[in-house]
Amino acid sequence: MKTQKLLRWSLPAGFLLAVAALSLAVWSYGYRQALDALAERSAADLALASDRVSSQLQVYQELAVLSSDHPALADLSSAAAQETAAALLRAVADKTAALDVFFAGADGAVLAAAEGVPGASVANEDYFRRAKQGALGTGHGVLQPGGTRVYFYAAPAFAANGKVRGALVVVADVADVEQTWRGSLPAVFFTGASGEVFIANRSELLFWRQGEGSPEVMRREIHGGHEIWTLQGSPYLPQRALHLAVELPVIGLTGEILVDVAPARAIAGLQAAALAAVCLAFGAILFFVMERRRTLAEANAVLESRVAARTEALSAANLQLRREVREREEAEAALKRAQQELVQAGKLSALGQMSAGISHELNQPLMAIQQYAENGSAFLERGKAERTGENLGRIADMAARMARIIKNLRAFARNESEPVGRVDLVKVLEDAVELTEARLRECSVRLDWAPQPRGELFVRGGEVRLTQVFVNLINNAADAMLDQDDRLIRIGIGIGRGARLAVEVRDIGPGLKEPEKVFDPFYSTKAVGSSEGMGLGLSISYGLVQSFGGNIRGANTADGAEFTVELEPWGTAGEREDAA
Repeated sequence: MKTQKLLRWSLPAGFLLAVAALSLAVWSYGYRQALDALAERSAADLALASDRVSSQLQVYQELAVLSSDHPALADLSSAAAQETAAALLRAVADKTAALDVFFAGADGAVLAAAEGVPGASVANEDYFRRAKQGALGTGHGVLQPGGTRVYFYAAPAFAANGKVRGALVVVADVADVEQTWRGSLPAVFFTGASGEVFIANRSELLFWRQGEGSPEVMRREIHGGHEIWTLQGSPYLPQRALHLAVELPVIGLTGEILVDVAPARAIAGLQAAALAAVCLAFGAILFFVMERRRTLAEANAVLESRVAARTEALSAANLQLRREVREREEAEAALKRAQQELVQAGKLSALGQMSAGISHELNQPLMAIQQYAENGSAFLERGKAERTGENLGRIADMAARMARIIKNLRAFARNESEPVGRVDLVKVLEDAVELTEARLRECSVRLDWAPQPRGELFVRGGEVRLTQVFVNLINNAADAMLDQDDRLIRIGIGIGRGARLAVEVRDIGPGLKEPEKVFDPFYSTKAVGSSEGMGLGLSISYGLVQSFGGNIRGANTADGAEFTVELEPWGTAGEREDAA
């Protein structure tokens, strides 16, 4: 009995200890994550403050550099020249808010100043010694009496012989720099080489050196790679703060920032508390479930028997469903094969219609080749090598023409299996025109088609299948005009709906009797039993264009029929999906 009671209470106690340990781990992880985010934002704030201070001091640097070669400062050997230079420097100081502007000679003696006393010497100042070496000198300090914090920029002035004849020094009031951003950010301060705070957006931090005065750094610790300070003695600074620092060699200071970590601790605490609440709720539910487990055991046995029976029924249904899916997939595969065979049959049908013209196109060059060969042989016997070469060149041209015709026929007749890709629309139209040229000539059909430069209009499709579409449209247009004397086909390229490229094939025939049925399979206006087709050409063309993501439509015009093929230009979303 005692063992059961001990076991009963040991499980909840162990669960509570596990929840406490897990909550502590979550708090530690959440605190690290929050510190990472806080450090990232604080680094951006510190960079912003550093850039602001550097930019504001940069104005005085540029003032020193630009004014050092002023003509009024070229010769200060006389009292009048020094007075003129002093007036100029006072005007510069008034207009730029500089605390003082003065010019010191090569020996460091001040020759002219806006506010300072002429005759004073800055020969021992680091910024002047730097300027005397020909470089821009910088420095900072506190003017006495008054304790005014200033920043110095000393720009060298060169004589005609290239030597340094003096330096123009601009004195900037640091208080003016601070007033534009004081209190706008977390505690930001800038320290010199001695570690003393020289610039800050909190007045209590001025002239503070770590370990001296108030505030006092009680403890430094590293948490998750971040330095955390514990501060005491200032109501305007956080008690626990994230400390970041960045070197600013341009102005010779180190930028530092202190950011309160209380929000990060609060976030971590909320995460740990939420997890503990969820775990406790889950534990309570689990305890309740375990108490009711015995009651549910009998009901579960009955349910399992029902589930077994239902599972058997579902297995049989699933087997039947798989059989039906397999049959449907086989039917779809057979349909695709039939569609491919139908497309190939359409090509062969079109080739049959063009066979007489193609035979003439091949026979004519063959006859010409025979004639040119006989002429070349005769000219060769007579010693006329030049005329023989001309006949051989014509034979080569005729052979190239026959090779081009045969190449187009082979490409058109093959069963294309290439995926949809980039197709040159102008080349496809030229191939279709060349394939139907013989038949159009045989049927006395005029063709209005102005070839365009290749390589400028690319569409999404298959080259052979797209050629078949236009061959079908041109042949249908020619068939429609066989019963009339005047026969004309116009082909043009334009912009269709939705920025698609549109190809229009227009004839001057009798038009379409039922435009809404022209793309139906086996629909034809030709006589039953005619050898000119089975009414599948337009249906095949419709399916091919749809497979490219395009559209084809037929309509009547004022003087005949017009078929418009709209295709997706290459580079659209469809092309990117195919490329992927």
